[in-house]
Amino acid sequence: MTTKTMKPLVEPHRLNRIWGRRAVIGVPMAFLLLVFLVPFLVVFKISVSEMDGVSFRDVVTWAEGAIHFHIKFDNYLGLAQDALYFQTYLSSLGFAALTTSICLLLAYPFAYFLARSPADKRPALLMLVMLPFWTSFLLRVYAWKMLLADAGVFNTLAMAAGLIAEPIKMMNTPFSMVLGMVYTYLPFMILPLYSNLVKMDLRLLEAALDLGATPWQAFWRITVPLSRSGIAAGSMLVFIPCVGEFVIPELLGGPETLMIGRVLWDEFFSNNDWPMAATVAVVMVLLIIVPMALFSKSRAEARA
Repeated sequence: MTTKTMKPLVEPHRLNRIWGRRAVIGVPMAFLLLVFLVPFLVVFKISVSEMDGVSFRDVVTWAEGAIHFHIKFDNYLGLAQDALYFQTYLSSLGFAALTTSICLLLAYPFAYFLARSPADKRPALLMLVMLPFWTSFLLRVYAWKMLLADAGVFNTLAMAAGLIAEPIKMMNTPFSMVLGMVYTYLPFMILPLYSNLVKMDLRLLEAALDLGATPWQAFWRITVPLSRSGIAAGSMLVFIPCVGEFVIPELLGGPETLMIGRVLWDEFFSNNDWPMAATVAVVMVLLIIVPMALFSKSRAEARA
């Protein structure tokens, strides 16, 4: 009489593969949740707390056998009723959207040229794109102050050439701030577009041309749709930091260029109102995360 050996329900190598996949995905996700969720909860706690001198009252306390909650939503109500904060949020979103649009218009042709250039020349072109990162961010922004000042390089050269009779006001304007943000964040738009366009199958364009499509039609109906993921990634990489940008509006912008980053700085360090500053920060994060979540959900439903 022979007995058959029972096979395990899950083979060891398959079990290792499953746990390996979970570890590869789970460890980075846990790290991101840790470095984002914990600080966000701390900021949210400050936003609903009351200041007691230089400290904050505990939100949850235990006294006489009962749990007491001390949550204050006055800052959120004040934020909704104050038109200045509403205008600041709209201004920040508007400048961020304008910067993202300009970066996309400038980056797409360059990324397309970069992806279609000979393979041996691409490393040198990519190095030119990443070259500004070799210099300090503050030094690059201060360089624009030298260029755009009333007695700066641009006005001096234009007056010497007889193009203008007096200096043009460029510094401390919305123009100088948007120019600085476009210059700073343009590489963040070029690199995702390039990584997407360089992988595109050129045989699709050849097939479209063989079927009678013009180069312009082939570009709009094949190249642009296939590069949508690169456009979305680059737009997020530019739009998100632009909304909360502080250094560039402070150095290149003027009083008319009201951005939420400057309001945060004033609330934290000028007014010393940390709960209100935390409230502004929480609302700003929600303004960024909620549209991103809806966009990701719509893309997932479209793919399904």
